Amino acid sequence: QVQFVEPGGGLVQPGGPLRFSCAASTSIFRSSRMGWYRQAPGKQRELVATITSGGSTNYADSIPGRFTISRDNAKNTVDLQMISLKPEDTAVYYCNARHIPSGLLYWGQGTQVTVSS
Repeated sequence: QVQFVEPGGGLVQPGGPLRFSCAASTSIFRSSRMGWYRQAPGKQRELVATITSGGSTNYADSIPGRFTISRDNAKNTVDLQMISLKPEDTAVYYCNARHIPSGLLYWGQGTQVTVSS
């Protein structure tokens, strides 16, 4: 019900950009706050950013201004655009949907991003 629509992870050189998308079923997406999380090796999963159905965004304090979350309500997708990637951005990135009416959480399968030369 929540899945990556395009493979966006992999090996990226420092300074490079990366963008990936996540899609959810219409019944979930339209009533969910969508978000991106990441988990670096040996660390806990942390929030990257969230976006409401109305387009309001929230970024974790630890997330640099190099990341941008957006959503397309017509396509039921939420994107994460990252620029000027650094080695410390290496992590598994997860898409998340918090279905507001039910309170249920849905997770994507995650995609590995490795920033290295």
